[in-house]
Amino acid sequence: MSSFQEKIQSLCRRIEENNTWRQKDCINLIPSENTASLLVKMCEISDSAGRYAEHRAMKGTEVYFYQGTDFIRDVEIEAQGELRKYFSCSDVELRPISGQMANEVVFKGLLRFVNRDRAPGMPWRRLKLVLNNELNNGGHLSAQPMGALFNMIEEDPAVRKEKVINFPVLKENPYKPDLAQLAVILAGHRPELIIFGKSMFIYPEPVKFVAELVKDWKPRPVLMYDMAHVLGLYGAFQAPFDEGADIVTGSTHKTYWGPQRGVIAANFPKESAYRNLWLDIKSRAFPGSTSNHHLGTLLGLLMASYEMNEFKEGYQSQVKKNAKAFARYLKNHGISVEGDAGDGYTETHQVLIRVRSYGLGQEIARRLEENNIVTNYQALPDDATFLESSGIRMGVQEMTRFGMKEKDFEGLAGLVADVVIRNKVVKEEVKKLRADFLEMKYCLPADKAVPLAAAVLESALPHPGVVEGLVTCLRR
Repeated sequence: MSSFQEKIQSLCRRIEENNTWRQKDCINLIPSENTASLLVKMCEISDSAGRYAEHRAMKGTEVYFYQGTDFIRDVEIEAQGELRKYFSCSDVELRPISGQMANEVVFKGLLRFVNRDRAPGMPWRRLKLVLNNELNNGGHLSAQPMGALFNMIEEDPAVRKEKVINFPVLKENPYKPDLAQLAVILAGHRPELIIFGKSMFIYPEPVKFVAELVKDWKPRPVLMYDMAHVLGLYGAFQAPFDEGADIVTGSTHKTYWGPQRGVIAANFPKESAYRNLWLDIKSRAFPGSTSNHHLGTLLGLLMASYEMNEFKEGYQSQVKKNAKAFARYLKNHGISVEGDAGDGYTETHQVLIRVRSYGLGQEIARRLEENNIVTNYQALPDDATFLESSGIRMGVQEMTRFGMKEKDFEGLAGLVADVVIRNKVVKEEVKKLRADFLEMKYCLPADKAVPLAAAVLESALPHPGVVEGLVTCLRR
């Protein structure tokens, strides 16, 4: 056998082993992940995955720069419609290929927007002041100057740092905003951009409170909500557009169960003073940030959006119930759970636990992984650095989709406690628990999905008889 064949066989074997471990043996609790349905995965490997469909508005007409794009053009338009329905909003941009890129596109668009009226000969200016969530209090990296806001904010020459202020938090519960102090901060400052949203995310953001305070400002700040982690809970957890937000961004593969992409949604009707901002955002999506925007995953996003609009009520409700149940069971098993017991510790899919009594977060996360429970370590608000993290961050969304209900999380909480507190080996018990939850819910059932997936796979590959050959191999 040639070295080439050996490398291929080795890689395929390792892929198979990893697939089996992640999809059959593990309980995945990483809050920023999900498993796409069979049909979404088939979309991702369709012919569209290797194609281009660059387009932009020119003189009032949407111009495409490649031929053979009629199908994917219609897919993009339909996907925009499905997501407008999901958000109940006026505008959707789907070309960013990640949540972080979606944020960067918005920031670039806003920078262009605030420079529209600059006088001839005047230099291009940066954003004067931004209000966001501080990183250690759960703020997302992409909303920080070190992330997607890099080089877009004015610098304070006295301290040589970007002009960013943070949402204040309650001393007794640093996962909730201090509204009284927030009102004082807004009275004394005039941020051009206010960014809601977090990556360590268990309570709603104060969108309505802020929108009411700033509604009469001239000019009014742009209110943006990064819903990356909670996009799939839109409406059941929080509906920012109803509360006064202008823009919602997010990843489409966390609580929203699509492929890995980004989305920008907005409510800028034609009469809005910010309508030109939406045009600037679109221009920064293309040609400003993307060329090939991964058309296979765009097709997968349309399929996932069909599923979400059909099944969201049951899924969203179960996610919230499961998270509260999991938090309660973990507490009952002796683990310290962050948040307020009176609120059930969480209003999202996330559950945060404090594990420093048993080791660093990194050590505990590795110990859990070795026992087939996949999580990620997390710096909590009172930690000095991420490298000395006290927390573990978990999410119930993926296992909810595989059918786990509230009572099922009681057994899982016990296994987590065995690993964290008693350093027991429970790998086989976890594998046994997972064996009861291998069938994906909230999508087309397997007996209807498999024939469709087989037809898509057959059509995507130029070699005849591929599906029949795969079936024969599987039956051996």
